[in-house]
Amino acid sequence: MSQILGSILENSACLGAQNRIVNPGVRTMKRLLAACLSLAVAGSVKADEQSTSPYATAADFAKYAMKLREQALLKVEPQVFIPTSSHPAIQRYPWKTNIVTTVFWVGEQAGGNNPVPNYRSAWDFNWTANYGGYDSPEASARRNYIPTAFVPKQNPFYFALPYNDVTHGQFKPEAALVIPWFKQVYSGPGESVCRNRWIAIRKGNRSCYAQWEDCGPFRTDHFQYVFGNERPKPNLKHGAGLDVSPAVRDYLGLAPTDVTDWQFVEVRDVPPDRGEATAKIITSSLRAARLKSRWRRVALVPRRSRGLDALAAA
Repeated sequence: MSQILGSILENSACLGAQNRIVNPGVRTMKRLLAACLSLAVAGSVKADEQSTSPYATAADFAKYAMKLREQALLKVEPQVFIPTSSHPAIQRYPWKTNIVTTVFWVGEQAGGNNPVPNYRSAWDFNWTANYGGYDSPEASARRNYIPTAFVPKQNPFYFALPYNDVTHGQFKPEAALVIPWFKQVYSGPGESVCRNRWIAIRKGNRSCYAQWEDCGPFRTDHFQYVFGNERPKPNLKHGAGLDVSPAVRDYLGLAPTDVTDWQFVEVRDVPPDRGEATAKIITSSLRAARLKSRWRRVALVPRRSRGLDALAAA
């Protein structure tokens, strides 16, 4: 059809001027023939495309397109989004390793390498009285990690580190910046946020938990070590960076000067059933109302913890 129309137009164009039809109606007919030719050519192209397409219908093509889409999606790397928990994970503090460790005790007199007496602490001017007496380090005066002369009113597992967050009744300028838990436990101006904090102490395959009750040895300003990455500074005790009580010494089997590792821990991280290591004292005196209030004030181990086995039946 398209070839016939094309031939007609071509022959018409080749006619001599003398033979051409000049009637306006004929001119209109020629325009119609040209339009029909264009439509015929377009239809022919479309027919050719359809004849070469593998899809007989539009539905078949749609199915093919969906298949391509699925294949493309399979090539996309999956992305996993983990929702943020509403409960923050337990904060972990780094271990301070190979720290020279010495022994001190409540009521210790000044002398030798101990320039400051320990009848009072950095935070308790009546430490000896509030503790219950002189915490003798002598093996003959101790049994089951406590002195034989009296039952301590406070935790016998205590320690000292060379930093005090309070001076002259006010926080030191750096305290709020360097103490990790400062904002969480702040209770008022000059109320130490370091006192009674817990640490884990390990020696070999043994470990115990103790509370921060004094400051030293020798220094009260070395926050770069206590809360940072510095090592203890040189001192008369071979660069000691931790003082521990006789109870800690006995439980870990430490020499008068030894080496341990230590780490800050939260109260909730103190194991509930560690016997002597958790050091919650259960005595009839602690069950008395006045001592219960004092016990709460010094913030010893949570109620779920077990105390010294030897004192549980006291």
